[in-house]
Amino acid sequence: MLIFTGMSWNMTFSFYQSLSGIPLELKEAAQVYRLNAWQQFWTLELPAGAIGLVWNSVMSVAGGWFFLIAIESFTLGDKNFNLPGLGSYLGKAASEGNFGAIGWGLAVLIGVIIAIDFFIWQPLIAWVEKFKYQAVEAANVPQSNLLDFLRRSATLRVLKSRISPMGDSFDRGLVRAFAPANLPTNPRQLTRIGNWINWLFVSGFAVIVLWGTWEAVLLLRLLSLSDWQKVMGGAFFTALRVICALFLSLLWTVPLGVAIGRNPCLAQILQPLVQIAASVPATALFPVLLLALIQTGGGLEIGSVALMMLGKMWYLLFNVIAGAQSIPSEFFEAAQVYKLSLVQRWKTLILPGIFPYLITGTITAVGGAWNASIVSEYVQFKGETITTSGLGETISQATASGNFPLLLAATSVMSLLVVLTNRLVWRPLYRLAE
Repeated sequence: MLIFTGMSWNMTFSFYQSLSGIPLELKEAAQVYRLNAWQQFWTLELPAGAIGLVWNSVMSVAGGWFFLIAIESFTLGDKNFNLPGLGSYLGKAASEGNFGAIGWGLAVLIGVIIAIDFFIWQPLIAWVEKFKYQAVEAANVPQSNLLDFLRRSATLRVLKSRISPMGDSFDRGLVRAFAPANLPTNPRQLTRIGNWINWLFVSGFAVIVLWGTWEAVLLLRLLSLSDWQKVMGGAFFTALRVICALFLSLLWTVPLGVAIGRNPCLAQILQPLVQIAASVPATALFPVLLLALIQTGGGLEIGSVALMMLGKMWYLLFNVIAGAQSIPSEFFEAAQVYKLSLVQRWKTLILPGIFPYLITGTITAVGGAWNASIVSEYVQFKGETITTSGLGETISQATASGNFPLLLAATSVMSLLVVLTNRLVWRPLYRLAE
């Protein structure tokens, strides 16, 4: 469940952004041809989100590797939970300061990442290039030796000829299952069924919310004024670290992401390296970073910002790569024809082109930074616990001591801050991106 919740949201935001950015003329064409819900999804909406979904899938898998240590090995009160896996192995090695074991664990992890990149991500990235909105085919496109081999394979062509009729019949069955657009068979009956479903869902959800709220109030009554002051102060310090990490990450991810997205040759070289860097659990490398910071006098105050950056900057980078790759090639050819300067290209073409993807990446990156605060502000290393004031430190400390009222208060405040940011900042920016 923890891996799923860590993976799903950035893909959800990516697909939402893709739907909101579909050109109006394509939506009108779907209405003119009276495509039903399945036809519109399969021929318009899914292709529109394909590039963003693939790159965010790469990021999701990298994020799953990143949080392995926190997921497979943790303490709750007086109980220790450990699952067999690479994450718990690296977590134990990091807590003991066993750098040799950390090196072997990272070597295995990097080998798995390289294999997944060659067999899955490179073919997918080259394949989704055909879904780009452009009138002129690009001269330089992503390449995959494995995809070229599969396309040339006579065996696979035979298999495809056998399987294609089954796929076509399945597609026709779905087309018949969905009612034609704007032609409901029995509007009153459909409305009545929809109202019943809505009423059941809202009623069940309301019961769960009321019960959960009552239980939460009973727990929060046990907190003292000093506990609330600790939570609010921690929220302030963690928010400052999140903002600093965001701006520092934007400084290098935007230019590098555009370079990778617009240069397929560079992408062939850097893409696996970026995936490896994004997938390596930062909590495994954090002891080395922390030792260096302690020796230089930086301490965990700077170290927590660094760990937040390690957890969030990849969301920005992968979304910028997807945005740069999705810009139609003819726009760049027009920029060459009109001899636009580098500043003019960034102002009138590149930044507007990547802006929707950048907003999606920023939302998921900020969420990742809030998550990373839990492991960056409360670190156990060689039997010692090193902390810095913040909401993540409060959550980790409350979890370790089994203080569930304080844990609920800190988690609720963190959730409230994220929701308020989405409402007041990200939603207006999404409208601007459209």
